[in-house]
Amino acid sequence: MYAERVLSGMRPTGSLHLGHYHGVLKNWVRLQNEYPCLFFVADWHALTTQYDDPRGIEQATWDMVIDWLAAGVDPNKASLFIQSQVPEHAELHLLFSMMTPLGWLERVPTYKDQQEKLAGKDLTTYGFLGYPLLMSADILIYRADKVPVGEDQIPHVEFSRELARRFNHLYGREPGFEEKAREAVGKLNSKNKRSFEHLRTRYQQDGDAGALEQARALVQEAQSLSHADRERLMGYLEGTGKMILVEPGYLLTEASKMPGLDGQKMSKSYNNTITLREDAASVTQKVKRMPTDPSRVRRTDAGDPDKCPVWQLHQVYSDEACKDWVQKGCRSAGIGCLECKQPVIDGILREQAPMQERAQSYLDNPALVRDIIADGNAKASKLARETMRDVRAAMGLSYR
Repeated sequence: MYAERVLSGMRPTGSLHLGHYHGVLKNWVRLQNEYPCLFFVADWHALTTQYDDPRGIEQATWDMVIDWLAAGVDPNKASLFIQSQVPEHAELHLLFSMMTPLGWLERVPTYKDQQEKLAGKDLTTYGFLGYPLLMSADILIYRADKVPVGEDQIPHVEFSRELARRFNHLYGREPGFEEKAREAVGKLNSKNKRSFEHLRTRYQQDGDAGALEQARALVQEAQSLSHADRERLMGYLEGTGKMILVEPGYLLTEASKMPGLDGQKMSKSYNNTITLREDAASVTQKVKRMPTDPSRVRRTDAGDPDKCPVWQLHQVYSDEACKDWVQKGCRSAGIGCLECKQPVIDGILREQAPMQERAQSYLDNPALVRDIIADGNAKASKLARETMRDVRAAMGLSYR
């Protein structure tokens, strides 16, 4: 139940660009080789700001999933699914909305920030106010203990942790919990029993996080415990109650170092992107048209790479020898701007080649993509149903 698990999702925005690849997808490809991973299309989240025109969401979803597969996300290693195809997300979100203080939602840092950024859109909806609850439901329904996020998204994971604690505190206190927890401790062998009590004391009295991890591992490995006893001991350990929902942790990911064609962050809103599967002629034309150091008016003028957006792309695509060639050639006017841009063009096309090759089989046979998502939906649904069974039981909504 408390196995390591990574969860991450993206809103469907259609074809992805190289900023998405360097900022998210490369990390997903690495993580799928290290942990069980769940990667989902956050199509309900798209409705929080796109509720008035949802018609493009479905096609944008399929385009985005093909880009995931093109980038190297492997459906044999990770489960790929669509949020709205697992309705338990909505049920857990609804139940969370009954117990979450309004002030918790209003203080989420991105709430006012997004309202200001999207000032032209009416965002006075519950869906927009409550999207951190839906995000928490996405995470907590899979008992995911690892959520890859950028620094600006850490507050969302902290919010999910607070929500899990509140839920466990409100609904994890079964009648006779303390007595049942002590009985569960008694089912451990004598050595593990002593270790558990010692580690529990160290955590609860001294706040020793290492002791907490050791005790969790001990409970996980104990063969003598039932599913219910394991849950009780996890709650007894942390001083709450029965552990129904797992507090997630985060995996901090570096911000994408992929600059756009104008030197700003690569973003569709800046119209400065190159997509993952853009054709070679378009890539070549876009890079050749990039602005350079404004002081290089003529070919014979010396330039400064630090003032040129093309140099930022060399940081991503060029080796040290090439970067040295650019620095010397630009500053001495020994090379022209078009010469300088060619290694960047070559580097981007080299990176795209395997992506385009992987994508082609899915473009030729779209049913393959549907099958991958159907399989991922089924795997995600199984995990979500298990969590909701426990949630309903804890809240007295089992009706058995």
